[in-house]
Amino acid sequence: MRFIMAFLWSFMLVALLNYVVGSIANIPFNLQAGVGVSLVAAVLIILLGEAIPNEEVADH
Repeated sequence: MRFIMAFLWSFMLVALLNYVVGSIANIPFNLQAGVGVSLVAAVLIILLGEAIPNEEVADH
């Protein structure tokens, strides 16, 4: 479920960024480019989340 949500959030944010930047630069909206970038972003986010250790912090 977390992988689906990571892709969903990355898709929505990248599509929004793609639309806003394209509108400012007067470039037509391209959904395929947004999907490609969001897939890469989702994979990087998932890999980053798996690389961070899940250990408890020591109490001092």
